[in-house]
Parts: sequence; C-alpha cells; structure tokens
Amino acid sequence: MVALVGLLTILAVFIAIFSKKVSPMVALIAVPIIAALILGVSPPVIAKYAVGGIREIAPTIGMFVFAIIFFGVMTDAGMMDPIIERILRTVGMKPARITMGATLLALLIHLDGSGAVTFLIAIPAMLPLFERLQMDKRILALVVSLAAGVNFLPWTGPVLRSASSISKVAGHEVTTIDIFTPLIAVQLVGIVFMFAVAYILGKKEERRLGLTDAGFEASIEASAKMRELSEAEQKIRRPKLFWVNIAITLIVLGTMISGYISPTIMFMVGCVVALVINYPNEKDQKGRVDAHAKAALMMASILFAAGVFTGIMGSTKMLAEMAAYAANHIPDHMAQHMPFAVGIVSMPLSLLFDPDSYYYGVMPVVAEVYKSFGGNPIEIAQASILGQMTTGFPVSPLTPATFLVVGLTGVSLADHQKYAIPYLFGATVIMTIAAALIGIFPF
Repeated sequence: MVALVGLLTILAVFIAIFSKKVSPMVALIAVPIIAALILGVSPPVIAKYAVGGIREIAPTIGMFVFAIIFFGVMTDAGMMDPIIERILRTVGMKPARITMGATLLALLIHLDGSGAVTFLIAIPAMLPLFERLQMDKRILALVVSLAAGVNFLPWTGPVLRSASSISKVAGHEVTTIDIFTPLIAVQLVGIVFMFAVAYILGKKEERRLGLTDAGFEASIEASAKMRELSEAEQKIRRPKLFWVNIAITLIVLGTMISGYISPTIMFMVGCVVALVINYPNEKDQKGRVDAHAKAALMMASILFAAGVFTGIMGSTKMLAEMAAYAANHIPDHMAQHMPFAVGIVSMPLSLLFDPDSYYYGVMPVVAEVYKSFGGNPIEIAQASILGQMTTGFPVSPLTPATFLVVGLTGVSLADHQKYAIPYLFGATVIMTIAAALIGIFPF
C-alpha cells in the first residue's frame, strides 16, 4: 500500500509539473502532503516531516542564494568584460579560433552556474563573427551548450538538487562538495572533449568555406568592438577593480572547493566583500542585490519545496517501500552496474524529465534500490549529474534556456537538437566511462 501510494505520488508530481497546470513549487508541496494524509499521517506529524526535510537542505539553499548574488555582483562590476574582450581580440577571423573562443567564453561565464546568463552573454558576443564569415550557427549553439553542460559546479542546479534529495536516502547530510569533488578529474575529461569538438568543427568550417591561413583577415580590432555595453551597464562597471575581483573570486572558490570552510559561509562572506569593495554606497548595494534577488528567490522556493517533498517521502517510508519492491525484481548480479547505467542514460533522460521531477522523484527511488544492494547512493547522484540537465539541459524542451539558445542563434529547435544531441550525449558517455575507469563507481 505504501509503495503504491509513493509511486502514485511521484506520477502525480510528474503530471502536475509536465502539464504546467501548477508550478513545481506547488506540486512538490501539495502532492506529498495529500499522499501522507491518504496514508493516515496526522497533520502535525506531516509538518514535522516537512520541517525535517527543509532542515536538511537549508545549507544548500543558503549556498545557492548567495552564489547567485556573488557572481551577479562580480559580473555587474565587469569582472568578465576584459576576458570577453581578450577572447574576441585573440580569435580574430579564423573559424577554428572562433569556435574555441566561443567555447572558452561560455565556459568562463558559466562560473555563475546559470545557463541562461551564459547564453545571453556568450552568443551575442560571438554571433557577429559567425555571421561575418557565414559560419554554421548550429556550431555556435552547440559549443556554448557543451560548455555550459560540461561545466557542472557545486552551485549549479543539478548538483544542488542531487545533494538535497540524496541526503535522505544516504541517512546523513550530503553536501554538493561531497558529490562534486570526486568528479573534478571526470569534468576535466569532459572539458578536453569539448575543446576537441570545437576545434574539429572549426577546422571543418575552414575547409567548407575554402579559407586558408593566407586568406584570414586580421580584423581583430573590429571583432573586439562588436560587443557594446549599454549606458546602464557602463554605470555599474568597476574596471579598476578587475584584479581585486579576480582575487576575491579565486579565494572564495578555492577555499570552498578545499572544504576548509562551509561553501555557504564562503559565498556569504564573498558577497559582503564584493559589495563593500565594488559598491560602498548603501543604495548601490541594495540595487545590486535587488537585481539578482528574483533569480535567487525563485530557485530557493523550489528547493524549500523539495525539502518538504523529500522529507515527507522519506519519513513516511514511501521511498523505502518502493525501493524494496523494485529490489525484489532486480537480479543481484546486475545491481552493481546501476550507477554506470544511470550515467549512460542520464543525458537522454533530460528530454523526458525536468530537473525537479528527476532529482526529487526518480533519482531517490533508484538510489534507494542501489542502497538496498549495499551500494553507496551518492554514486547514483554522481552518475546522474554527468548528463541529466547538465549536458542535457541545452537541448531539452523542458528548460527555457534551450529556447534562449535557438532564439539567440536563429537556429530552429529541431535543427539544434539534431545537430547537438550526438555531441552532448558523447560528452556524457565519455565522462561516464572516465568515472568508471577512475573508480568513482563500477562498470
């Protein structure tokens, strides 16, 4: 009975989110509460379960909110501007350099963890070069998608969701650093693959366009001037503080990844330092925080709702009962291969499940099954983020960022998916194999 109610609860959440009749926040809160009431759990106990779930993911929520504000302030101050201009000056009019430059630019911009911001900055900056040389704009859509997808970081949505939902299954708090740090070498493999793809496609464009080294124009200054800042953007820039902001960012990220100090506290301190140094006026500080508050609040509300969902689903034993039922139908000799299988299919799953449905509905059940066979549930989380809404999100029709890519490049969704999916899936497969070879999880 409990397992059946749990399954129906997850299906109801999927349907509610997919139908867009309600927001993910509403679905993640309302559906498990109704399910718990059906199981006969009293409202006070349901509230206790919900609060327990929220308490477990509170540090994750705090880290995400302050990460958005921190990187938002640094971008507003112009920390990325010299990097963007240098890339534009370096690539000139050579297709292979342009594709590599677009990839590097998107990779750096995605340090804030936002795919939408990455596409909004990288595509307009590089698109004029593609148009001037009549390069295939599908390549631009692909390389920025690859860069954003491979560059999963502790403060990006999939890693945050995986950490918050896997904690209940693991039986202890799992941080984003616990999941991410073992995957650094795997991510480096993905980055090498990404630049290799960009270079090869750039060289193919050179041959297609009939360009030779002697035929390249040295229009470097012209290409660098294609990116113009608005008056409002210029007003909030702090170019004289570029190296100071770089130092602050490196200190915050280095300390956070080392695990010496809590990531939440580091981003809090980083926000304070960034605001005080770049915008010493109280009015300016409030303006910068307000500019990024909407994005932070939106994600924080979903994470709070996810805490309610995982708290109720875990404490009522719905996840455990579903896992036990599934475990009875999986051969023992196949259980050890679950993380590898999840890694391989994680990217295509982005086309079927939005991140909330997968990380708060599907992944905990799979992790519970794996745990019942003696496996470490964190391995399922690590396998999942190698593709599910990482390399998968820029082609998924379930994410608004996908439509930003096609809208900004002028490529149709069908053409973008047909061209990009093989490369994005290839990145996931290569990273999954690398993770298995390194020993993060077994083949």
